[in-house]
Amino acid sequence: LYSDMSSSSDFPMSIGRPTPTSSAPTTPRMDSPPPTTARMTARGSIDTGRRKVIRDVSDQYLVLILVGLPARGKTYIGRKLTRYLNWIGVPTKVFNVGDYRRHFVKDYQGDNFFDPNNEDAMRVREECAQAALGDMERWFQTSDGIVAVFDATNTTRHRRTDIQEFAEKRGYKTLFCESVCDDEKLLLANIEEVKIRSPDYKSMDKDKAVADFFRRINHYKSRYEQLDVVLDKQLSFIKIIDVGEQFHLNRVHGHIQSKIVYYLMNTHVAPRTIYLTRHGESTLNVVGKIGGDGDLTDNGYEFAEELGNYLSVQKIHGLTVWTSQLKRTVQTASNINSPILQWKCLNEIDAGVCEGLTYAEIAEKYPQEFANRDEDKFHYRYPLGESYEDLVARLEPVIVELERQVNVLVICHQAVMRCLMAYFLDNSSDELPYLVCPLHTLVKLTPIAYGCRREDIKIGRVNPVDTHRGKPSVSGQI
Repeated sequence: LYSDMSSSSDFPMSIGRPTPTSSAPTTPRMDSPPPTTARMTARGSIDTGRRKVIRDVSDQYLVLILVGLPARGKTYIGRKLTRYLNWIGVPTKVFNVGDYRRHFVKDYQGDNFFDPNNEDAMRVREECAQAALGDMERWFQTSDGIVAVFDATNTTRHRRTDIQEFAEKRGYKTLFCESVCDDEKLLLANIEEVKIRSPDYKSMDKDKAVADFFRRINHYKSRYEQLDVVLDKQLSFIKIIDVGEQFHLNRVHGHIQSKIVYYLMNTHVAPRTIYLTRHGESTLNVVGKIGGDGDLTDNGYEFAEELGNYLSVQKIHGLTVWTSQLKRTVQTASNINSPILQWKCLNEIDAGVCEGLTYAEIAEKYPQEFANRDEDKFHYRYPLGESYEDLVARLEPVIVELERQVNVLVICHQAVMRCLMAYFLDNSSDELPYLVCPLHTLVKLTPIAYGCRREDIKIGRVNPVDTHRGKPSVSGQI
């Protein structure tokens, strides 16, 4: 299925989920985002400080248009997908029409504002949508952007046609993504946990806010037209039913669209926790050497024992442990009473000719390489080795599988942990290579509405060596 989708899929498909373990209204005009500072590199790529995006005449912008009634998880989908695409090197930005409305209509006017018979409000909402589209166009023109997420209800066929025509006139491809859910328990939970915490309801009683929001939903329901495989057969779209129980696909084309579909089919919203930690202190850590396949020190073995004890007390339901295939991570997991899976792609970044050397030895033996890495640590590739950018590509299957799981502990290495943390915490590629990941510390990541909450837990009483090297003020300095 996925290999077929990578080129095109012109036939509608319906498939099940893979097994997941007031101020007066004013004419809106939001300032366009500042242009990304970019320069052309010698290789013909665009250096944006996040990724180097190779431009080609076949490149075409993609607009992902979210569709659905309020409280169906559209913003959750849009933000989560944006985080993923940016992480794999596809510059993506969300344009949320609700943010435009709140910017220009300062005081929330109640559910009546969303009544389709309220002509004044309908005019303002239309102008907000046009302002978002205008800013999206300017973003494409002034940055390295590839995918724009247009986050709004877009519940009528007329509105979707207008957006489709806007995109076609500018040469943008489109992919509609509709979320359909009629599970009252899920809707109520989403409204209570997310929606009534929005600025619209900051000064309203909870029960009144919930009632107001349900009336807002009913206003949209009165004119809601779902995407249809017959009436909308000319459109590219994915329809997500009941938070991923079913997916309907129609005319999915190209590499990026296929990646979007594959990612969305492998995510879920069930409560879960991801734990990340490095291996215990190793013999190579103590002498300051990078890479290699060293054993744990006595301190490292003590951490392994304390980690197992901590997890035993926590009694985490269904916990699975993932390690790399290197000895120090396998040894760290030896005292944990949970299923353990070894991943080769969790192995530490390949330092090539610098494997087994200290930073001082690298600076002495390969001074230019050492300085080059400081200049652009994310993109720099060790001779005969890897870059952080390569490592992100290697770890993409791990991320997709983590999205399918419930509770997982990943025991890995410094560079690997930085890449995984950057995905969950939405760090840029400038920040990623310098994220602090101390030894003997368990990082607990708990997904929340539009991101992850991080908690650092120190394990054991021993203070291990510090292997972190921050960004130097002068390239090439130890």
